[in-house]
Amino acid sequence: MTARTRRKFLIEAGVAGLSIAGAPRLLKSFGNLDRPPNIIFILADDLGYAELGCYGQQRIKTPNIDTLANEGVRFTQCYSGSPVCAPSRCVLMTGKHTGHAFIRDNREIQPEGQHPLPADAATLPRLLKYAGYKTALIGKWGLGFPGSTGDPLKQGFDHFFGYNCQRKAHNHYPESLWRNGEKIVLAGNDGKGIGKQYAPDLMEAEAIHFIRSMKEHPFFLFLATTIPHLALQVPEDSLAEYVSRWDDPPYDGKKGYLPHKNPRSAYAAMVSRLDRTVGRISRILDDLGIAEETLIVFASDNGSTYDIGGYDPAFFRGTGIFRAAKGSVYEGGIRVPFIARWPGHIRQMATSDHLFAFQDLLPTFLEIAGRSQDVPLDVDGISIVPELLVQKGQKKHEYLYMEFPAYGGQQMVRWGEWKGVRQSLLKNPDAPLELYNLNEDPGEQKDIAGENPGVAAQIADIMLRSHTPSREFPFPALDRLQAR
Repeated sequence: MTARTRRKFLIEAGVAGLSIAGAPRLLKSFGNLDRPPNIIFILADDLGYAELGCYGQQRIKTPNIDTLANEGVRFTQCYSGSPVCAPSRCVLMTGKHTGHAFIRDNREIQPEGQHPLPADAATLPRLLKYAGYKTALIGKWGLGFPGSTGDPLKQGFDHFFGYNCQRKAHNHYPESLWRNGEKIVLAGNDGKGIGKQYAPDLMEAEAIHFIRSMKEHPFFLFLATTIPHLALQVPEDSLAEYVSRWDDPPYDGKKGYLPHKNPRSAYAAMVSRLDRTVGRISRILDDLGIAEETLIVFASDNGSTYDIGGYDPAFFRGTGIFRAAKGSVYEGGIRVPFIARWPGHIRQMATSDHLFAFQDLLPTFLEIAGRSQDVPLDVDGISIVPELLVQKGQKKHEYLYMEFPAYGGQQMVRWGEWKGVRQSLLKNPDAPLELYNLNEDPGEQKDIAGENPGVAAQIADIMLRSHTPSREFPFPALDRLQAR
């Protein structure tokens, strides 16, 4: 692609800077690298805040992810983009919170796929590709059906292997997966939950192959695993690590997804198998001698699921002390684990309480790539590079905003120690604002809006001005206020 073509795209996308013809500018803080660093972002699917050993989990073994945390920075106040899959990933890809984002809810397009990103979206992979990176998505997409404007190959990814459709990703032994524009039939899989080819294992192998092929070239790998999203499915060798560890009554399938003879063991084994994948990726970086040239980030797209599909929330306590789970803007639905490791460049054995969210990752990764000038003007994110490097000057959000026009209709604002929540907006557009002080009440148990009317009023004003109506994802309770 010529510099002129790249310049045209960036102008149309509203990008801040236009110095795009030259090579990326490496940050002096990143040592003696002579090329832009690699970026690997591993995104778990429905993994709760407290389902890793390094975040307090007692039943599930995650030694490799725990090691990743020991070798890097473990963040305690990271928010996902949304309480469910597609909008959370849209926030990640575009740097816009759900009050401005293109995709604000899960919406399927038959026969396969979800509502697409628009053709002119300034996405993270597209911007990194124009910065000279090779880009790959391996895993689950959910932001545009095959051939649509949201197809990952049209949104900046050079390579795609995995599920286009998040509904099809509910089966870890699918009949087929996509490799770029071709549907790959998986021999031995019946598409009904039984098979010989476990999709997360295939994705692991694809990721390692991609990393090996990119040894000499800067790359961005988005490994969007489907673990531990239901259904409960895991190969027997992993299941055997947990069977007989605890009482494990069979799941009959009456709460959705597939039945399983050992549901608790299966869930734990799925998380541990993901942990094994993280360990193998870390080791291949060491084997290739590129660990110090590669930033690895691990996170989850939202909180753990609730009491469906054989998952036992009371047994695993996947959201820890936090209230609710996936689908809710209470902390349990949106507070997620976030770990970053980059040997020789960022802190080790560190814990950070810096408050941020998925919209911050686009400007963060572009700064790491040496392309801060290419951050679109209309993003809601702020780079967290200074926090990673323990530098002065880390900017902080005045507030974080999130809305969700489903599961009853919800809004959330995090403003310092304060958290404002509105629920059931689809039935009651004038639903009252709940207020919590998270420093004193992290479990959001006591609504103190009546005791703090001034704070509640300021958060209500933030909610009002943070929403932009969307034709594709209307939210009547909020749209009517904008029309006044």
